[in-house]
Amino acid sequence: MGKPLPAIRALTFDLDDTLWPVMPVIEHAEQTLQAWLTVHCPRVIERWDIEAIRSLRAEVAECQPEIAHDFSAQRVATLRHVLTDCGYSMALVDRAFAVFFDARHQVELFPDVHPTLSRLAKSFPLAAITNGNADPERIGLSMFSFCLHARNFNPKPHAALFDAARKRLAVDAEHVVHIGDHPEQDVMAARNAGFQAIWVNRHNELWVGDGEPPLSVRSLAEIPALLCKLCARPSLA
Repeated sequence: MGKPLPAIRALTFDLDDTLWPVMPVIEHAEQTLQAWLTVHCPRVIERWDIEAIRSLRAEVAECQPEIAHDFSAQRVATLRHVLTDCGYSMALVDRAFAVFFDARHQVELFPDVHPTLSRLAKSFPLAAITNGNADPERIGLSMFSFCLHARNFNPKPHAALFDAARKRLAVDAEHVVHIGDHPEQDVMAARNAGFQAIWVNRHNELWVGDGEPPLSVRSLAEIPALLCKLCARPSLA
């Protein structure tokens, strides 16, 4: 199990692929937008299928580095391009993006998420830090004190999101445990920022990152007991 962690005073969580599988969500959102465009902007569908719009968004990210880490801005810029290309009013851009963004929040949480976060929130302040653009409040995850997005910082694995979370939480880095699925963007990035880390390894993958293998769980439901053991506490609230 390794040496005990320093006293834990706060927890941070990744969102996409830690609390829900993200690709089905994005695919559903893209299909929902395409269906809306079929009704309201049919000329777009004649020229731009989903794959073409995906390719254009990648070009937008490459050509506009100032929004390379702002997925919402990328989507809006992409919509501006395709609507202009097909002769539609820019007044439709916000409506189209709202359709996509609403569907982007229609996630299917892993079953362990809500009960575990609700339990942990009784003992620790919880915060979310994400390279994506999801808003936990819109998903019903009101137990987070705040959510920091990469659009306002350098993205993970850069330390900026972790440093900003630490300041908001008003605790030293060593007293924060970050919990996420990505070996580099979550585990190694958290360690480099001075945080402790727990790897959410739902698929029982081998650790191939730098350093010794991290503490890991297959399910968030394992985290309360793990924290109790590490902190020599009989239980969480």
